[in-house]
Amino acid sequence: MTLRGQVRNAEALGRMLQQGRMLHGMSQRQLAEQLGIGQKWVWEMEQGKPGLLTERLFEMLRATGVRLYAEVDEPEEDAHPSELSSDE
Repeated sequence: MTLRGQVRNAEALGRMLQQGRMLHGMSQRQLAEQLGIGQKWVWEMEQGKPGLLTERLFEMLRATGVRLYAEVDEPEEDAHPSELSSDE
């Protein structure tokens, strides 16, 4: 099963990221450790906390009529969360 949705704002992006993390059976802490970042940053992204980059990104998308979509694929049955690459 693939989840797909239009990402219209930082909150929608955060929800998609959260769904992807949860489908891969990872906690925020595990994801943060895998990426070499703080767990607070993962939480802030999933909550759609405004930031300069995301605000400008979504302003540009709206101004140019570009739509952003995200898809969340279920992990392969034999893949362990620590074996997944960050670009999956």
